[in-house]
Amino acid sequence: MALDGGLPSDLAQLLIVDDDANTLASLARAFRLAGHEATVCDNAMRALELVKSRPFDLLMSDVVMPGKDGLALLEDIRSTGIALPVVMISGQANIEMAVRATRLGAIDFLEKPLSTDKLLLTVDNVLRLKRLEEENRELRQRVGKREIVHTGEAMRRVMAQVDRVASSETRVCILGETGTGKELIARALHDRSHRSAGPFVTLNCAAVPGELIESELFGHEKGSFTGAAARHVGKFEQAHRGTLFLDEIGDMPLVMQAKLLRVLEEQQVERIGGDRTIPVDVRVIVATHRDLDELVKKGAFRQDLYHRIYVYPLVLPPLRERAGDIQPLAEHFARQVSEINGWKLKPLTAEAVYELSRYPWPGNVRELRNVVERLLLLADGPVDAAAARLALPESSGVAGNAAQSNASLAQRVDGFERDQILAELKLHGQRMTDTAKALGLERSHLYKKCQSLGIDLRALRRAEP
Repeated sequence: MALDGGLPSDLAQLLIVDDDANTLASLARAFRLAGHEATVCDNAMRALELVKSRPFDLLMSDVVMPGKDGLALLEDIRSTGIALPVVMISGQANIEMAVRATRLGAIDFLEKPLSTDKLLLTVDNVLRLKRLEEENRELRQRVGKREIVHTGEAMRRVMAQVDRVASSETRVCILGETGTGKELIARALHDRSHRSAGPFVTLNCAAVPGELIESELFGHEKGSFTGAAARHVGKFEQAHRGTLFLDEIGDMPLVMQAKLLRVLEEQQVERIGGDRTIPVDVRVIVATHRDLDELVKKGAFRQDLYHRIYVYPLVLPPLRERAGDIQPLAEHFARQVSEINGWKLKPLTAEAVYELSRYPWPGNVRELRNVVERLLLLADGPVDAAAARLALPESSGVAGNAAQSNASLAQRVDGFERDQILAELKLHGQRMTDTAKALGLERSHLYKKCQSLGIDLRALRRAEP
């Protein structure tokens, strides 16, 4: 932005709030001369109406005004969830006022009389920060989408729900077995939200001892208990203006559940040993592999907290119900592991993928990644069926049988159908018309069967000598 009267590289939509008509006129004139659009307002109530009705790039507000003051306006804007940068200005500034404004989310605090150059530089900095945040948000969204690998209908439905709820402030409870990717989904919700430029902070409630979880969540002051050698900022404060992901919420001690409930209701925390409350602007997402309804019935989970967090349940399917995703996931992990270790990428043969698809995956996606890393170490060249069988648990030549013995009836039927289709495809040289005729199926039905059973026809053809 040029400060010498030239046009700025970016134009801003500004809202200026001050009860002094001369200040409004001089500020509006300075900004308009610099090429910006300036809307003026002489009271906080009208300013809040304007903020709700149209977008602005920046709000500049006087602190001391008749009726509702600038700090109250700042609190009101925060409570709406509108992400608007706010700069406070005052001719009666003091340290306490500036600190309070900063805690409420103001990005700067300027003292009157105001320098035109300082004002224009502040706007320039806000626009640059906004561009960086948008670029960061787009990058996070692209990365997040790449990490959640899926082709099947089950995960497509999940991701549609993620897109539906991400932009809201609705509390999401992610449900799923261990290893299904609950933290990845929580990150996707954050990356697709207006909070994506803010922090994403995680806490595994099952991994923190009960006596330490309060300190981890809310922080503590120096000397507040034995071993508190320094001030510790808790997860809620760390996640200010971002997202806090509480994994395994079902394992949180009852006494902590009551304290968490209070913070969710009041949106403020008090550090252990502290003497004041600290406002926090945090979206809380929770996850668990446990049955919260059952825990509530047993008295192991507070019903009032349950109703606070269980607003939008998002259920992740286990990997055994995602047969069509096993190959793309395995190939994704093979590329990832190879890149991390500097290995030459070893392709997965169709036979290896078939062996992986027969296993029921009790550890879900996390277990699949570990198995892929193991089989890349075992294979000398392209990963074949033998390497896959060795990499799987119960691998003394009976991995497939072990998988079948632990599988449900539907999984065993699927396994039998896969075996029969693969055998006929091999017998007929991957020719779909001949294979369909031998199996007594319509050609289109066979294509659908192969897709539902995770049989990659292109991979089979590539594997043919």
